[in-house]
Amino acid sequence: MASQLLILNKKQIQQKIDRIAYQILEDNLNEKEVVLAGIWDRGYKLAQRLEKVLKKISGFKLTLLRIDLQKESSKLVASTDLDESHWKNKVIIIVDDVLNSGKTLAYGLGVFLNTPHKKIRTVVLVDRSHKIFPIATDFVGLELATVLKEHVDVVMDVEGEEDRVYLS
Repeated sequence: MASQLLILNKKQIQQKIDRIAYQILEDNLNEKEVVLAGIWDRGYKLAQRLEKVLKKISGFKLTLLRIDLQKESSKLVASTDLDESHWKNKVIIIVDDVLNSGKTLAYGLGVFLNTPHKKIRTVVLVDRSHKIFPIATDFVGLELATVLKEHVDVVMDVEGEEDRVYLS
């Protein structure tokens, strides 16, 4: 088994989520509704956590949306659990756990490009800064310099395991 280096523990993950939620609130003070679009599965879990915090601190309506991507495909193959009427002319925040090459976020963004929206923002818990797609992150929990052969794993909501982010 490869060695694992703990990057974030459960408490630190929650602190990052809380900080990102406040940044989202500040960026959307005048909005009535915000759509959190989580990329299945860990991005969606992170979006759920953000939704909980935002419900406590903000006054806007939140819509949680699930994006399913075929990440191994060389073409955009994506679906959502809600139709476009739920995000049309609204603020959309695309959420994922780790940004590596940017492909997943780029494909997630593609879901919304044919529908009018107010603005689109991106959230990642960990940004590895190995982008090969022109993707910028708006809200980041942790920027982490890694080498390509290293792997960042996010463990959230796994039964019998404590939340954590580690490098292997």
